[in-house]
Amino acid sequence: RVGWQEIKCLDTTFPSEEIRQAGYHILVEGQKQWNGVAILSRIPPVLVQRGLSGDIDDPLEPQARFIEADVGPVRVCCLYLPNGNPVTSEKFEYKLRWIDRLRLHTERLLAQEVPFLLLGDFNVCPTDTDCYSADKMRGDAVTHPDSRARYRQLCNLGLTDALEVSGALTHASHFTYWDYKTSAFERDNGLRIDHVLMSPQAADMLQEAGIDREVRGWDRPS
Repeated sequence: RVGWQEIKCLDTTFPSEEIRQAGYHILVEGQKQWNGVAILSRIPPVLVQRGLSGDIDDPLEPQARFIEADVGPVRVCCLYLPNGNPVTSEKFEYKLRWIDRLRLHTERLLAQEVPFLLLGDFNVCPTDTDCYSADKMRGDAVTHPDSRARYRQLCNLGLTDALEVSGALTHASHFTYWDYKTSAFERDNGLRIDHVLMSPQAADMLQEAGIDREVRGWDRPS
């Protein structure tokens, strides 16, 4: 199973044929130029929903940020949470509203007692150790206390961080994102903003989890 975020294209311009030739089935929630999410899997995924309940009432919607599908025994929720910068703008308020909608959706999923994953770009560094410099990132939406509080509320519903329980966060660098500017990857000036959160039933199925940081070192990895 592969969750893909920020594909920045419509469903019709997504490279579906090439991916199918590589052996994957595809579900896409695309948007021209911005956002967009997709689920790739070796077995056919069964679409559950696109978007979150309440999105339609938000003044900054529609935005392609969420897709959910059953992939075998596990429900996969692939998401691209709003960045929220600058924090003095409506974009930050939109980010907080979006997390609130995600929390309500998660509560409903937990009540169903199905194994599920929330995975993708959450645009939240949970702690200061999840960014290369807490001082330089202070005031940013990904480290803002309100963003972190909403993320904790989500986790405290009973979700498990796959990277944390697998031991991946004990490595010298556990970042998942490096800016393409100022040689951030070469200097390891990264952030941990991408997460895999598991329901109790999904956590029982976990075998391993990690960060394939070497891929970021490829030529044009995106």
